[in-house]
Amino acid sequence: MKIPKQKIAAALALFIGVMSVIAGSKVLIGNSTPDYNVLQWLVIYNVTAGFLSIGVAVMLWQKNKLSMASALMVFVAHAFVLLLLVTVFSEVAAVDSMKAMIFRSVIWITIIILNFKTSKNEI
Repeated sequence: MKIPKQKIAAALALFIGVMSVIAGSKVLIGNSTPDYNVLQWLVIYNVTAGFLSIGVAVMLWQKNKLSMASALMVFVAHAFVLLLLVTVFSEVAAVDSMKAMIFRSVIWITIIILNFKTSKNEI
């Protein structure tokens, strides 16, 4: 059984979104205290982006015509935050935070590629 690429993209978006919401929410409510410097704005961003990712996952699953644009926006947002972390906040951002943002960015590039290949095949 061959799984459609767009369904794989949707599953990845759902996974990364739920993971971000759970991990970030634990930090925000105080149930998890990492042993590194936590940037409060970054945690809030990650939870917000997590909820948006879940929304994009639904759009991808339903083959919504805005799913590609939405996935691109999430990727651009992550890439911008990563750029901020390695430049403006390089002295205070934890290496784990940078690694997590790189991981998210790679996942979203993968989602975009899978979605692009699906969209291209449907033309």
